[in-house]
Amino acid sequence: MKDHHMPVAPTHEKTPRKAALASWIGSALEYYDFAVYGTAAALVLNHLFFSEDASPVVAVLLSMGTVGVAYVVRPLGAMLMGPLADRFGRKFVLMLTLFLMGGATFAIGCLPTYDQVGALAPALLVLCRILQGLSASGEQASAISMSLEHSDEDRRAFTTSWTLQGTQFGTLLATAIFIPFTLLPDEILFSWGWRVPFWLSAFVVVTAYIIRRSLEEPPAFHEAREVTAQQTPLAATFRHHKAAVLRIAAAAMINTVNMVFTVFSVSYATNGVGLERSTMLWVPVAANAVALGAIPLAARLADRVGRKRVFVTGVVGSAVLMYPYLAAISAGNWGLVFAFGVLMSGMLYSLANGIWPSFYAEMFPTRVRATGLALGTQIGFAVSGGLAPAMATYLAGPDLQSWIGPAVFVSAMCVISALAALTAKETAHRTLDEIDELQGRRTGEVPAVAAPAVAG
Repeated sequence: MKDHHMPVAPTHEKTPRKAALASWIGSALEYYDFAVYGTAAALVLNHLFFSEDASPVVAVLLSMGTVGVAYVVRPLGAMLMGPLADRFGRKFVLMLTLFLMGGATFAIGCLPTYDQVGALAPALLVLCRILQGLSASGEQASAISMSLEHSDEDRRAFTTSWTLQGTQFGTLLATAIFIPFTLLPDEILFSWGWRVPFWLSAFVVVTAYIIRRSLEEPPAFHEAREVTAQQTPLAATFRHHKAAVLRIAAAAMINTVNMVFTVFSVSYATNGVGLERSTMLWVPVAANAVALGAIPLAARLADRVGRKRVFVTGVVGSAVLMYPYLAAISAGNWGLVFAFGVLMSGMLYSLANGIWPSFYAEMFPTRVRATGLALGTQIGFAVSGGLAPAMATYLAGPDLQSWIGPAVFVSAMCVISALAALTAKETAHRTLDEIDELQGRRTGEVPAVAAPAVAG
């Protein structure tokens, strides 16, 4: 006789395609928002949110500084969002950050300017950037953890790469949307035109919500959750995985390339060299279009030959190509600007950008993966993202005429990134269970395996 009251254990299946899509759309929103802000900071915000008494160069520096604010607060966000993802689920944080990021971006488009409310205007701008930074710190780590743990074992780099492919699409979309507004007369651009790209983020939020609401947590998360842990994810990360966090923070200096390419070089070209701003915005559009194809290809290569060699090749290549790219801008040679920009950012940077999600995430066991990944990446992004635009602007000189200093700065950060990556263990051909077991033996933590039943 059947017992109709017998509980049925829930089954948890991997859904790599759905996880990759959910990660893609969230990253697209995150980097659409960041790229819209970076473009606006380079072209518009320096005119609208700071006193007219400030010199043009000081206004640009202040505007670049607000770009960095969101990166500076990201380590704090990692300490909040990462443990939430490891305790309550990746999906919980993905939904939380979705509305936090989208709301802050929409609000920027509604802010009053300095002429309207004085010093309150930049204060509100900074507040919105802080909310964006707190959101971004949890979004990416949770999305990468979700897609990694849903992935087939031999395609982890490929599956997680869609998170970064989403960042490229978001960046491309933001820049492309801004281009027609730069063609408007200044009185329209500076009154309401610049606001529209920020308001459009609402459509991405709705789309991402529809996709994410049916997403299930990965099986590996449920298995790790069943283990009774004596330490919180944050405490366990600080106690057992400090070296991995610091290694990732240093490797994440590769983000300097992206920040100099998407933010500083646009400001340098338009405010310093005097190049036409709408044409300059087509450079990151072209580079990101190429990156959409290069990122998954780099990830498939990393699944076959390993993470380290692909990552380091991308880091070194990006550092070398930054010199001719900035030199071409200085010379006003559009052909070389596009050629070197696409080769550097669209192809070589994509080698590192496409595979760091799997490379970094595999340095941690499942139980603390989101926490460790969030801390490591956000510390690195805080330094590189928070420092790069303002530092490059400072090194370009008082008239924004020098490109050598910014290029040397990028090279130095890339050296740090490459050396850090070389100290990591190769994990491409280990399963996630093997990574968990290896980390458990190394740290003495309880492995995520249920204790065997005792026969009575």
